[in-house]
Amino acid sequence: MSQVPNTIDVVDSHTEGEPTRVVVSGWPQPAGATMAERCAELIREQSALRRAVVCEPRGHDAVVGALLTPPVEQDSTAGVIFFNNVGALGMCGHGLIGVARTLSFLGRLDGDTARIDTPVGTVGFAIEADGSITISNVASRCHSRDVAVDVPGLGRVTGDVAWGGNWFFLTQISSPAISFDYRRELLSASVAIKRALDEARITGEGGAEIDHVELFGPASRDDADSRNFVLCPGLEYDRSPCGTGTSAKIAVLAARGKLDPGERWRQESITGSLFTGWYERRGDELFPFISGRAFVTARSSLVFEPGDPFLDGIGGR
Repeated sequence: MSQVPNTIDVVDSHTEGEPTRVVVSGWPQPAGATMAERCAELIREQSALRRAVVCEPRGHDAVVGALLTPPVEQDSTAGVIFFNNVGALGMCGHGLIGVARTLSFLGRLDGDTARIDTPVGTVGFAIEADGSITISNVASRCHSRDVAVDVPGLGRVTGDVAWGGNWFFLTQISSPAISFDYRRELLSASVAIKRALDEARITGEGGAEIDHVELFGPASRDDADSRNFVLCPGLEYDRSPCGTGTSAKIAVLAARGKLDPGERWRQESITGSLFTGWYERRGDELFPFISGRAFVTARSSLVFEPGDPFLDGIGGR
């Protein structure tokens, strides 16, 4: 456990209900000239530290970590590697909103806008006058439509495969209803879909694993267009509407001719929170924008005492 220092300073926040833990100091910086190289180094050499920071007893399975690094692009404010209980994330929309709120809280921003380097590209954010935060995501796309998979207990499920910074399978199922009251049943159903996709070898581009499943249903609030339930890679569900998932949804809607550039899509989460999304076209590429709110919940030092039998966390991998 030589990778784990004595203390690590973090700022916790939630974005529309989903937690983000931003590491602000104490973590040995992973080596690499690019964010992808730094991410690979973190996964290869610092997995014990990753688990120690986000898993129990200091965290829990729904926590997404965000390690701040120096930027790699000249006009960027910082780099960030998002991670969870089982690995790293290419991008994280709710996490980026949490990073923006944290940097503002710490007084580390020069103005209300910034560019941030991630392993899948440079993204950006703007803090709006009302306190909401709008992020500009990486180019998103619908990879394949009307993909059918046989799922034990559910039958044949048809959905779309899309990229929004992570790979998603997006679908509707007749039961259970997309309701917080049925979150455990929805978790079981989405895990079954994920396993069926793996067994059927249904993937994203270039054989990439589809590590998120997104279920849709009618909205429960008047100002939303639909409600979702999102399975994350660590087999937890997203309490927010999911930023990369909303980006993937926007890409699918655009591919189906159901959403025009600049037109707003209001995505409700399983907890009743809301993201507003839209997109613009730059040449042949589609770039989503997601707007939501984040709130700081704690500023603390995580302590790692020698001899702690759970120094590297409980669970995860």
